[in-house]
Amino acid sequence: MPAHVPHPASPTTDPGSGPGPGARDPLGREQAHLAASRAALRAMREEVEGLDIRDVTANWVNAAVLESQIEQRVKALADLAHTPLFFGRLDYLPTVQEGQSFYIGRRHVHDADGTPMVIDWRAPVSQPFYRASRKDPHEVALRRRFGYTGGELTAYEDEHLTDPDEADRTSALLRAEIERPRVGPMRDIVATIQPEQDEIVRSGLAGTVCVQGGPGTGKTAVGLHRVAYLLYAHRERLARTGTLVIGPNRSFLHYIEQVLPALGELEVKQSTVDDLVAHVEVRGTDTAGAAVVKGDARMATVLRRALRSHVVPPAEPVVVVRGSRRWRIPAYELAEIVEELLARDIRYGAAREALPQRIAHAVLVRMEESGEAPDDRVQDAVARNAAVKAAVKEIWPPVDPAKLVLRLLSDAEFLAAHGEGVLTPDEQSAILLERPPRSPRTAKWSAADAVLIDEATDLVRRTQSLGHVVLDEAQDLSPMQYRAVGRRCTTGSATVLGDLAQGTTPWATDSWTQALAHLGKPEAAVEELTAGFRVPREVIAYASRLLPHMSPGLAPVSSVRENPGSFTVRAVGATAGAERDAAGAGAEPAGAGAERDAAVVAACAESLEREGSIGLIAADARIPALAAALTAAGMPYLAPGEETTARSRLTLVPASLAKGLEYDYVVLDEPAAVVAGEPDRRTGLRRLYVALTRAVSGLVVVHAEPLPDELAGPVASAAL
Repeated sequence: MPAHVPHPASPTTDPGSGPGPGARDPLGREQAHLAASRAALRAMREEVEGLDIRDVTANWVNAAVLESQIEQRVKALADLAHTPLFFGRLDYLPTVQEGQSFYIGRRHVHDADGTPMVIDWRAPVSQPFYRASRKDPHEVALRRRFGYTGGELTAYEDEHLTDPDEADRTSALLRAEIERPRVGPMRDIVATIQPEQDEIVRSGLAGTVCVQGGPGTGKTAVGLHRVAYLLYAHRERLARTGTLVIGPNRSFLHYIEQVLPALGELEVKQSTVDDLVAHVEVRGTDTAGAAVVKGDARMATVLRRALRSHVVPPAEPVVVVRGSRRWRIPAYELAEIVEELLARDIRYGAAREALPQRIAHAVLVRMEESGEAPDDRVQDAVARNAAVKAAVKEIWPPVDPAKLVLRLLSDAEFLAAHGEGVLTPDEQSAILLERPPRSPRTAKWSAADAVLIDEATDLVRRTQSLGHVVLDEAQDLSPMQYRAVGRRCTTGSATVLGDLAQGTTPWATDSWTQALAHLGKPEAAVEELTAGFRVPREVIAYASRLLPHMSPGLAPVSSVRENPGSFTVRAVGATAGAERDAAGAGAEPAGAGAERDAAVVAACAESLEREGSIGLIAADARIPALAAALTAAGMPYLAPGEETTARSRLTLVPASLAKGLEYDYVVLDEPAAVVAGEPDRRTGLRRLYVALTRAVSGLVVVHAEPLPDELAGPVASAAL
């Protein structure tokens, strides 16, 4: 059913509207309610803007805090012109909720009397909109979905959930919303959340949830909507402890950054793992082998050993002079204090701060035994005594985390001493620097080094924990990166999102059980989403040919899209194979490159004739040549992270940055080059799997090289 045509399921009556003109014109009645709701929202905003706080604040600090809160509230009440204020309606049975009708939308709206006009989608009364079915109607008589064009309500569609004569059918409006062209940043899915997704979204704050989902299953959107739901249900707690969304790169974060604001949540921070551990400037890179070792969880043991090696057993007593008295703590008693602190396994810095107090306490015990009556002030004074401070510096010296890591990576003997029985000699050799820098400031730190420094920093002093963390594209993290994220939610919970089949780093995890253990959340529930809503059937079936070769055991995504989309594979040059055989293995036949580039440009031009965004995805090494070809053809293009608009819809995407992005139409250049661009074949196939599954409506594969053997088989090209 086209989204601009009113559904004929209720042509003459409007359930719950009663007699009168509205019953004869249900669409007009809904449009009137939309207009009234927008007016009510505007009044709510104006009421907040008109608040006078001059007489309710005690000082300028209180005034500043209250002004900031008012400013945030005003932003949250913004009426986005092209964002539907409500997208559905529930009519309950007369025996429930007094038979009322509720309009379901992105935020709560009430009139001047406080009567709700739109119910927040996160409220308990809204849940049946997502969960109700004919088998379990949740005491809902009618579910109505609305269709919009340019922000105007133009259609509706009814489901009579308790009517046995009405057959099951797929909602046309729901399908149209899922398949609506993508232009601009990622949008919310609040109007199209499916029952299995809603169960994850509304799961409690106390538990960590891991979502395994293939391409197009909506796992990222589910994670973001879960944050919005948790902020609604536990706002005060999360306002104190904080929330954070972690993505794989800045392009991805820019793509998703408008989802939560559209749901009325403006305070959620976003970050990459690299941003979290940015204790030093990253200017260097590691070999794959070195990065794998540095990212291994065993490095945490090496770092802990190296740090604790700085604690020196006391060899001399401590003598504290106070007035005419001298108080002596022998070395053996100091050693007992040190051993006790080490046995407690508390942070290095916390133990160092506790040591002078423990020494001072030993002094106070002797004072009391001699008849004195010291109090806490005396103990603090003793702890600050020069002799005590000197002893602490000697026994438990301060340690700079960056210097500790640099010494491990520069000093072969130091690394061997603390890596013995943990790292093999070859692994130790792999991470040693050939030319050690003079200081941490001159070191060319790698991203993996920064994670090691973050681990060492936490060993010295505890990392602050947040209330909830969302970790997307989690399959690509190393064990040490999982530990870094886990430190940010030790007292909170997490939502972990990923797809094992899309792991494209040498250290990518093969098991969520292992990953969650490194995260510090071994008890987390693992949920699997297998219904694909974004990728067309033919495209996901083609990409799934790779699964047995790169991620055996993973269930392929089952596309529920009724529209098959368009899919073609175009070989460039009829004699390409013969010419390559003549030229030798790995050589490209003369003229094939120019012909292939021209075919890619032509495919982009064809895609631009359709509505929606276009992504040209290619191996990183092919990007300069394709950029030149597009420029020569007078075809402007964007870089990943730049926002698409109606005038600029083509994005040139290196395969390494394609993960998490989506485009209406994708042109994929040379699959063999995508595979060859990775250090091993499994990683290359996974990178190709990601690239193949970025399309929403259509995919064109252009190749001059033979396709990877794993894609072998007949291709049934489909057209819209």
